[in-house]
Amino acid sequence: MFRRRTALAVSAAAALLAATPLLTACGTQAHPGAAAIVDGKRITVAQLQARVKDVRAAQAGTPQGNQMIANTGRLSLSTLNGMIFDEVLARAARDAGVTVTRADVQKWRASAEEQAGGAARLKLMWLQQGIAPDRVDATVRNQLLLDGLARHLKADRRQPEGQRALAAALARTSGSMGIDVNPRYGTWDDRQVILGETKEPWIVPSPQRQRQV
Repeated sequence: MFRRRTALAVSAAAALLAATPLLTACGTQAHPGAAAIVDGKRITVAQLQARVKDVRAAQAGTPQGNQMIANTGRLSLSTLNGMIFDEVLARAARDAGVTVTRADVQKWRASAEEQAGGAARLKLMWLQQGIAPDRVDATVRNQLLLDGLARHLKADRRQPEGQRALAAALARTSGSMGIDVNPRYGTWDDRQVILGETKEPWIVPSPQRQRQV
């Protein structure tokens, strides 16, 4: 079933789709302008906010836009979670020698569009989960990387033990990447390979930003 096949590919983001509204984030002394540092690479606040704005603009352009926006209220956190997860998955796949070609992506996407009822329907399905239309190919690529990594590990993703083996491999990779998240956004959990919501009481969502986004 298509929806089941795509679930794990976006599970890291979907787990946080109900998180807090976009936070006012201008960096700290330890993270000037950075939302996170992953394997020495900066994910900037500007990059994060641009991703969020792309999703919100696309959602607002649909008839069910208000509902989509309400259902993805914690979009900044889920988006950052996805951006970090992308880096972890890419590194794990690279270390395992797993590659995905553009032709692979196009073939998988064509099949997915057919099962979803067309390209527009596929984009809408992922937009409901906080994924902008221009990120569909990247999402498909992640699905294929997960499939390839599972094959490399001889792990059956349809079985609980296969899921655990895949999660353990991603956790090992995550732990080796020195992931450091700006405390305005929370703390990264290497074992769960997910961004935990921050509990610091001094972090307050900006009311003005909530209305704008």
